[in-house]
Amino acid sequence: MNMFSFPLTFKPCPAYDLNMFNKSKIRPTREATRSLILRTALAFFRERGVEAVTMREIAKSAGIALGAAYYYFPAKEAIVQAYYDQVQADHFARVSAHLAERKHNLAERLKFAFHSKLDVLKEDRKLLGALFRYAGEPQHPLSVFGSATQVNRQQSFAVFRLAIGDEHLSEDIRGVLPVALWALSMGFLLYFIYDDTPQQERTHRLVDGTLELFVRLLSLVNSPVFKPFRGPLTALLRDTGLLAEATSPAPHDPQEERP
Repeated sequence: MNMFSFPLTFKPCPAYDLNMFNKSKIRPTREATRSLILRTALAFFRERGVEAVTMREIAKSAGIALGAAYYYFPAKEAIVQAYYDQVQADHFARVSAHLAERKHNLAERLKFAFHSKLDVLKEDRKLLGALFRYAGEPQHPLSVFGSATQVNRQQSFAVFRLAIGDEHLSEDIRGVLPVALWALSMGFLLYFIYDDTPQQERTHRLVDGTLELFVRLLSLVNSPVFKPFRGPLTALLRDTGLLAEATSPAPHDPQEERP
């Protein structure tokens, strides 16, 4: 037999999937998993409220282990806080993009800031009604007036500073105005929750009418005649801590401030 001959039969080598070690093809990314949990939980919250839903239900519906759900969100309150962050980031992005398109007067800028917030929340009136119950509990992590939601308030202040723009205003008015507008927005949201007119058109009319009056009043209060009254107001807001919050820089994406 020729020493250089080879057998005519051979066993094919097994085929290897070159992507077999590419885990991203198999498992979702951490951000995708987090988003899935958030979407699933919010669907439950919108339907049944926060208190009636358990983390076990959320995990089961999302198709993940309960431990994994707790890894991304230690409690339901953390999920709602992520929702707050999402709303604020969306609102800031909308206002920023709109105001970059063309020039607007102060009334137009403020109206867009308020109306766009209502547009962001238009599908969540029931959920907002459930969440507003915590407003009267200062230590609750979901209270809109509590220390746990300070980042969200700062983001709202940032939106209103953006809407104020380079309007000719005294420095004390400029410092107080974001707080006043944020407080006004809380009142509008409460009215919005109860407004059962189509597309909540009554709330939108209330926003337009109130802001028209607000801008007129602002021009009056901005005059030197009212300067003696503005000082005590500024001192009051500084004592409550709201003025310090309003002048603090806020992140464009509040989620970056949280683990």
